[in-house]
Amino acid sequence: MDKVRVVLADDHPIVLMGVREVVEAEDSIVVVGEAKNSTELVELYQNQAPDIAIADFNMPGDQVYGDGIKLVEYLLRSYSNTRILIFTMLSNPLILSSLYDLGVSGVVLKNGDRKEILVALRSIMRGKVYRGAHMQSANTVMTSKDDTLGRVASLSVKEYEVLRHFVSGMSVGDIAQMLNRSVKTVSAQKISAMRKLEVDTDQALLLFCLKANLFN
Repeated sequence: MDKVRVVLADDHPIVLMGVREVVEAEDSIVVVGEAKNSTELVELYQNQAPDIAIADFNMPGDQVYGDGIKLVEYLLRSYSNTRILIFTMLSNPLILSSLYDLGVSGVVLKNGDRKEILVALRSIMRGKVYRGAHMQSANTVMTSKDDTLGRVASLSVKEYEVLRHFVSGMSVGDIAQMLNRSVKTVSAQKISAMRKLEVDTDQALLLFCLKANLFN
């Protein structure tokens, strides 16, 4: 029986090493490549035709492939038979739910037991979508009455993506180019996000995201 071909993508070498060690413990799986950014990951798809990709959500991207939602959408659109397992520090319920809506086959959180990757892979290899305990937590968060969490949960996925790049230091123009949107659209999404988060300056926005631990 042919082994399942897996590629790994993360911009931290130590993370790649740890994931490879866990994955290679499964006899039915072979790791056929590693990528440190979105361009390298797409090149692996072109050259290795993997069955499954285990990829971080936040990676150094480029203006062609980007990262986050944009990269996931590209891979699923361009390689319809692929299955993607997201391995991430993000626990925002909005993003977790939207990733499943996009069509990813599973999400595993980096702050959990790394062996959960194997549990997820075995589920995916059986043709199932893996939803771990974090999804139950996400559902709890989504219904929380906490004001901060409620405001964060009100963001749209596109607004969340704009904020993620803005907090990383990118200008509205850079974000527009990265996400292939107009400057006017990105600016409107940023303003809408600020309104939902109830902040009225860029400094207040950055402080809110820091206190809410929004992008860690």
